[in-house]
Amino acid sequence: MKKPVTMVLAGLTLVIGLEMTIAQENSMSFFLTSNGPGNGADLGGLAGADAHCAALADTAGAGAGSRNWKAYLSTDSINARDRIGNGPWHNAEGTLIAANVDELHSDSANVNKETALDENGAVVNGSGDSPNRHDILTGSHADGTAFDDGEDRTCSLWSSSSDGSAHLGHHDRLSRGKPGSPWNDAHPSRGCSQDNLRSTGGDGLFYCFAAD
Repeated sequence: MKKPVTMVLAGLTLVIGLEMTIAQENSMSFFLTSNGPGNGADLGGLAGADAHCAALADTAGAGAGSRNWKAYLSTDSINARDRIGNGPWHNAEGTLIAANVDELHSDSANVNKETALDENGAVVNGSGDSPNRHDILTGSHADGTAFDDGEDRTCSLWSSSSDGSAHLGHHDRLSRGKPGSPWNDAHPSRGCSQDNLRSTGGDGLFYCFAAD
């Protein structure tokens, strides 16, 4: 009788192990911030933005705070796509966003209003909602690389809430009511203050990815 019992226990251990592996693989590794630091595009630089991602993930719980969170932001010398690890990434509901960096920056990327959830699994307001919050800070081209045209696209490397401009994406993939706008590359902001960002449908939000 010992052998069958041992086999059953081994089988249960295998099943539990597989379930834990699947849960870990599908755990949250991507989210759109539910709020920004509150000072426009002054995020405290990349380090401050990364810390904000980590703090929100930690508050959300479920072990998310233990991940190595990186804000999806470019500077004049750093590409957002190079900061976020290799993937795959899943949202708070376990939905696959992209399997790898190349897929994330292709037409196959599963980023839209229904999938770009915040750290708590909530849908973030988009075009047509009040208030509209679909302008997302990125400082990036559609391929995830930084701009090299000499213009300020990052509000002084994410440290200004006054002069300058930040390049924005649309998490709902809408531009003037039409689908197809890149999630990370839509248009520049009118300025760097919180009011400037809100004037075109933003709120100082940005994407966070687990790089580990």
